Amino acid sequence: MKNLKSFLILIILISGFSSISNAQIVLPEVKIEAINYKYLNSVGDAVALPVKRLQREVAAFDLKTSDFYEDEYDTYFISFYIPEGEILAAYDKDGKLLRTAEKYKNVKLPIPVAATVAQKYPGWGIAKDVYLVSYYESKGINKVYKLILENGNKRMRIKTNESGDII
Repeated sequence: MKNLKSFLILIILISGFSSISNAQIVLPEVKIEAINYKYLNSVGDAVALPVKRLQREVAAFDLKTSDFYEDEYDTYFISFYIPEGEILAAYDKDGKLLRTAEKYKNVKLPIPVAATVAQKYPGWGIAKDVYLVSYYESKGINKVYKLILENGNKRMRIKTNESGDII
């Protein structure tokens, strides 16, 4: 009987503490501003992870909080670097992304590009690749893969778009 009372008291205490721990915590309201969403929509998600991370950093860059921001200039050119590549981005005085010039070396190729190379050039391997991106807010985006293919001691250069079409 004594064990049963102790057991019931323990159950009541546990259920009491669990109901307190499940109380709803109200967080402060968060305001998200997406100034450069057009850029992120244009570059897409079908790119290598390091490229995607750098592009997100460019889109999220807050010009007005940077050390070199001054009201008197209309355009700012900011460089972003990672070991795989770099982006030169142009922002207006309000922090809106106007254009980028991007270059990445030896990043993972999208499946359509790799499949096109394997299909059209059997026996050839990809020795080097360069991924170039040009974004203009008014014109859109241009993506090109420059590849160097090797077969023994032979070398060949080709260009493709992101869909794998040879340019």
